[in-house]
Amino acid sequence: MKNSSPPSSSAPDAVTDSGPDGVIAQRRRAAESRVEEISSLLSALEEATTRAAERTAAPTPTFPAPPPATSSPPQDLQQPLSSPVPPATPAAPAPIAAGTPSTQQRQPAQTFEAQESRLVLGRLGLASSLFTTLRHRDGDAAAHSLRVALGCSSWALYKQFDDETRNVVEIAAMLHEVGSAALPDAALAQAAQGQPLEPHLMAARRTAAAEILASCQCPPRVIEAVRHADAAFAGDNGELRVTGDGIPLESRMIAVVDAFDQLTSGRLGEPLSRVGALARLSELAGERLDPILVAQFADVLEQSESALTEQVAARWLSHPQTFPWQVAESAPRGTTAKPAPAGPSAPSLFEQKLIDAMLDGVLFVDAQRRIFLWSKGAERLSGVSAGAALKRRFAPSLLDMCNTMGRRVADDNCPVARAMANNTQIRQRLQILGRSGQHVAINLHAIPVVGPDHEVIGATVLLQDAQPEASLEEKCDALYAEATQDLMTKVANRAEFDRMHIMFMEAHEQAGQPCSLIMADIDHFKNVNDTFGHQAGDEAIIMIAGLLKEMCRSGDMVARYGGEEFAVLCAHCSSADAARRADQIRRKLAETPLAFLGGKHLTASFGVTQIQDDDSPEAMLRRADQALYTAKNQGRNQVVQSGGDMEEKEAKRGWWGLGSLRVKPVIETKLSTGVPKNIAVEKLAGFVTDVQARIVSNKGDHVELEISSEKVGKNRRTGDRSMAFRVELDFAEHRRERTNGVGLAKGSYLETVISVSIRPKRGRNRRQVETADRARLVLQSLKGYLMAKEAHEEAPGEPALA
Repeated sequence: MKNSSPPSSSAPDAVTDSGPDGVIAQRRRAAESRVEEISSLLSALEEATTRAAERTAAPTPTFPAPPPATSSPPQDLQQPLSSPVPPATPAAPAPIAAGTPSTQQRQPAQTFEAQESRLVLGRLGLASSLFTTLRHRDGDAAAHSLRVALGCSSWALYKQFDDETRNVVEIAAMLHEVGSAALPDAALAQAAQGQPLEPHLMAARRTAAAEILASCQCPPRVIEAVRHADAAFAGDNGELRVTGDGIPLESRMIAVVDAFDQLTSGRLGEPLSRVGALARLSELAGERLDPILVAQFADVLEQSESALTEQVAARWLSHPQTFPWQVAESAPRGTTAKPAPAGPSAPSLFEQKLIDAMLDGVLFVDAQRRIFLWSKGAERLSGVSAGAALKRRFAPSLLDMCNTMGRRVADDNCPVARAMANNTQIRQRLQILGRSGQHVAINLHAIPVVGPDHEVIGATVLLQDAQPEASLEEKCDALYAEATQDLMTKVANRAEFDRMHIMFMEAHEQAGQPCSLIMADIDHFKNVNDTFGHQAGDEAIIMIAGLLKEMCRSGDMVARYGGEEFAVLCAHCSSADAARRADQIRRKLAETPLAFLGGKHLTASFGVTQIQDDDSPEAMLRRADQALYTAKNQGRNQVVQSGGDMEEKEAKRGWWGLGSLRVKPVIETKLSTGVPKNIAVEKLAGFVTDVQARIVSNKGDHVELEISSEKVGKNRRTGDRSMAFRVELDFAEHRRERTNGVGLAKGSYLETVISVSIRPKRGRNRRQVETADRARLVLQSLKGYLMAKEAHEEAPGEPALA
């Protein structure tokens, strides 16, 4: 292309550079020079288009003839290159959410009005010739590209991206379809009808776009953004070989706005409303589009579109670009921004590679906590891009930071600020909002950086993914709860009660403080199961456990001792206070109608005891259990104390100083058997079955039986009265050193020691000799079943029982 009226070098000097005529001549020469540059760009575009068309075996597209150059350039080009476009407020362009009607799409010449042309010129400068070529080739694609560029620029403005990222996304969005100029007419017609391009045509468009932009000295970062603009977020992208976060941020943004504009403008069929388009974007999120960016774009659309678009237009018109384009190329994408001259220096290329390869998030802040490095690891952990984070002030609100309890960390309690203020390193477990929209556990490590003058000039912050550690801790907590809690009631189980009972008593004995034990048992629980079913029985147990926890104080412990029986350890509490609390629980339970029992009430019996001098857990538990048994025998639904103040008061109330009416044992002895405890218990079960004994109590290693003398012994005389006995047995297992009768087989042997106490059930029998004889028969029968011996029956040479 040649100028129609080139200036003559031999023209007379009638026109000089001074005066009005001289100004006109300067402008004419600038315009002619500009037209020559546009002509060269068009020639390069035609050559690139021809090469791309030959590779795809498609007919070479026919470009419209360029407009002839005249001595009077278009009005928009009459301003000299050195003077910016007047900052007059332009008419607001089409909002980012509004699509161009289909009737206007078929008339591209009407789509680009003067103000829109000025926007393109202001943004691209002389490179607007590429856009003009696209407009003549495919006006619909050019109009769509401009709307996408406005949308991306508004998005970058709202998210406060750094200038470099914003420049890249604006230019790439405006030229992301420049490769359409290389497509054959049939492909353009197919796209105009809303049909998607075939994969080989899309590849050809990408290749053509890269060659066109490279021939115009376009920065590599812009070329990469255009090449990946149609890449799927999670799919097969062919020769691009990238997915997910590997796709440039600018390309992912362009893809979201591109899809939204196509849906609302009707390029893909019937135009959708904004709500419908957002719903469709949500369906594409995760597969075609970045889900985090889709959510961000939805937030942008909720803002004032006209205000954002006016700011974008004013920026484009007041900051025209010159050729070559002004986009920084030295900094790696998405990692660093050029720091302030007085601030800390940016890392070298080797350091940058190391930082980006780290799985942990790394960020650098200056003395004012402004971020000047945001690594790829920080992007992966937080979902916040480098463009959104750079040059912003670091604060907990940037990452929606919470403590381990889920409470948000206030900005004035920023751990990085505390580390810099105190010049000390801080390590802290926190939670931040991750890519999935859920809070994730991280370990934050803030390290102050001190300059040559010994002043803090910034900080290095490490964000380490602590999800594996948090998951392991949760699993450990779950295992501990499973080992110590009753699965149904969520109170402590029997094993945890036995462990804590020992520690509980030792702590109170050392402190000289009283403590008490409450045993509770549901009355007539078998009737509940038989009448209302086992589900109702479970509900009753769960309700009792909840009531005990509700009525207990901090420091007390509630445990399910077994079946429908519960134990409560009362800290710093006397027997009288524990009895009053047990009675409060009893009354509340008896007065509460229960829906799972058809509105009926439930009652329970309670036994209470207090720790004594030189007490043991077994003895304390035995007293509380005996008090509970007494409450059951006296009619249930009551509280009975045992030990401590109550025994003293009962002794004082005894008639004529007789004291307690409890019958004394007639036999107390210890038996030993050379079998393990579990086998001894099984043999006792056989004894109970054969003599038809009644089991009164069975608590761990303590068993209490009721036996009738008529069932024991075969030589009882006719006419002898039957006599009932209470037999208490305590089992203990230990090892002792012994040998056989000739001193051989020496070693440590396991044996079971049984403490036996036999007393008559009633104490009015005056025939004490006969009572003792009958008790001795019970003991002999018991020894036979257990294959046990008393201490005086030990073989010579064997150590006696302690």
